[in-house]
Amino acid sequence: MTSTIAYDKQSLNAQLGKLRRLAQPFFLPLEPNNGWQFIWLLVCLIFCVGGLVLFLLTGVIEILEKVQPILTEKYFGGVVNTVGTIWQGSLGWLFISFFLIGSSSFFALRQQLRSKRWLHWILLGIIVLMLLAVNGINAGIGFIARDLTNALVAKQQDGFYKILGIYACCFIAALPIRVSQIFFTYKLGIIWREWLSKSLISDYMNNKAYYVLNPNDEQATDIDNPDQRITDDTRAFTGQSLTFTLGIFDALLTFSLNILILWSISRALTWSLFGYAAFATTILIIAGRNLVRIDFDQLRYEADFRYGLVHIRDNAESIAFYAGEEPEKNETQRRLGSVVRNFNLLIIWRVIIDVMRRSINYAGNFFPYLIMAIPYFAGEIDYGRFIQANFAFGMVEGSLFFVVNQIEELAKFTAGISRLEGFQSKIEQVNTQVPYEKNIELSNANSIIIRNADLCPPGSKTPIIHNLNISINQSDRLLVVGPSGCGKTSLLRMISGLWKPIQGQIEKPETGELLFIPQKPYMLLGSLREQLCYPTEETRFSDDQLRSVLSEVKLYSLLSRYPDLDVKQDWQRILSLGEQQRLAFGRLLLNAPRFAVLDEATSALDVKTEEHLYQLLKKRDLAVISVGHRPTLIDFHSSVLELVGDGSWHLLPTASYDFERS
Repeated sequence: MTSTIAYDKQSLNAQLGKLRRLAQPFFLPLEPNNGWQFIWLLVCLIFCVGGLVLFLLTGVIEILEKVQPILTEKYFGGVVNTVGTIWQGSLGWLFISFFLIGSSSFFALRQQLRSKRWLHWILLGIIVLMLLAVNGINAGIGFIARDLTNALVAKQQDGFYKILGIYACCFIAALPIRVSQIFFTYKLGIIWREWLSKSLISDYMNNKAYYVLNPNDEQATDIDNPDQRITDDTRAFTGQSLTFTLGIFDALLTFSLNILILWSISRALTWSLFGYAAFATTILIIAGRNLVRIDFDQLRYEADFRYGLVHIRDNAESIAFYAGEEPEKNETQRRLGSVVRNFNLLIIWRVIIDVMRRSINYAGNFFPYLIMAIPYFAGEIDYGRFIQANFAFGMVEGSLFFVVNQIEELAKFTAGISRLEGFQSKIEQVNTQVPYEKNIELSNANSIIIRNADLCPPGSKTPIIHNLNISINQSDRLLVVGPSGCGKTSLLRMISGLWKPIQGQIEKPETGELLFIPQKPYMLLGSLREQLCYPTEETRFSDDQLRSVLSEVKLYSLLSRYPDLDVKQDWQRILSLGEQQRLAFGRLLLNAPRFAVLDEATSALDVKTEEHLYQLLKKRDLAVISVGHRPTLIDFHSSVLELVGDGSWHLLPTASYDFERS
């Protein structure tokens, strides 16, 4: 039992730590020792809002006493007396002190609230202020309900309708406050989501974390579906964080304002509620622990299923050529099966939790009647106080059972925290590692120099290239050849900085001076203009330059089909591989790097078009590193690097190399 409690405590602390890592930076920079500082600011926010409410309430009472003194004395006498007692005693100074302490704390930390964090606190303060106002109105409604009931029982018609009018005014006043609270909650939620998503995207795209995580290899990473974590998980986390935080604060306010009323009416009813709530909450929390794990799995299975469908859409033409509908259908149905099986398990536990929760709620309806019937029948309380006790009991019960009533949402929230924080930690871990281009020196040199480099594939210790020493200077043209699997593309990855050698040194030009074109060029989601200019800014080039380049790479048909360069299409789907390769050459000519790295970049083109494109590179005086199998490529290069496949290599002038021998 002791070990179970220790485990639960450890698990809770770990979960709270994850929550802090995700939530605090939005309001306060995340530093090793400022966790309590963040909590203190939350308390200070309550101090400031509480003091502000007292000041506003005092001002409203002063105005009402001058405008309607009789109405104020008859129907709001309790509020007037309470506020008067606060200001006449030490409580007034206590409220002022709390307000000043809270304000001073925010002022002292003003430097840490830059980058618009002050706006986040103001919005949160407005929401808390509105919650406090609504709860104050609700507490007053309990007294109004008591007087309304007594007037009805005593058949005091005039008094009944006056109190009913006040009752209506309370609802009229509460409605815009509640609507505004909902509006500002959604507004703060979307600001938070935008901030968190931008932060995750920035880290994800830094230090090639998106490449290191390799989300497409489901066996090689524990971070599945980064797209879902940045989109759905951030949306759920920010929305649920505000919902639970404000819900807990609302529950505390409801409890604080109604427990004294309930205590003053019946201490027996109050103690029975505490005992009943403690027992029921403990049982439901223990039973609901399984929901966290099941909800975590459900999020992953749903994301995997969705990714499978996106994969079919992205590769529709290839699947159609292969007539591969059957295996694709089987794989998609397999993923759907995982979703359904886990959801069936989720149904069972949700039903168990829901039955327990409803049983507890139904049982709670009997307590006020069982306990309050005795003093009522004995004549110790009137029917109005009976109704008020029932109302206060319901309000306090709702606040105590807040966690119980939200157990399913809390399970989803906890699972979402684990997924989102796990993703955040992983990309931060990648970004804090040794820079991805270790052993790769960026310089302004007009050459690529590789010294004593040993290259191994990720996860392997066997070099596919051993002790490589080559130098590619400006205007050099190197052709890389060898059998399939010998490491040709791996060499290009090393030169481009995607893979790093386990030993040796690489010197290459700075980013932007080296452009890589794979066999299947990357087609981004954007316009034809953006396709051509990628990865540089499209404003660098005029329309005439873009059209001229398209003509140079023999894409005349593309110009006639899409005269508007801003047209957006699914280019990967509508362009043939040959058109995509020519478009990539146009991209290369526009960006004009000093070095071009081509991985079978003309494999889908005829020999004549291939010759034309290589002649364009020669005219631009670009250094070229090519991988290819066609004998015709040798005419466009000055030297050949032959990779054998066992780590050895040979560097030869093109005049000495015979394709037939290979």
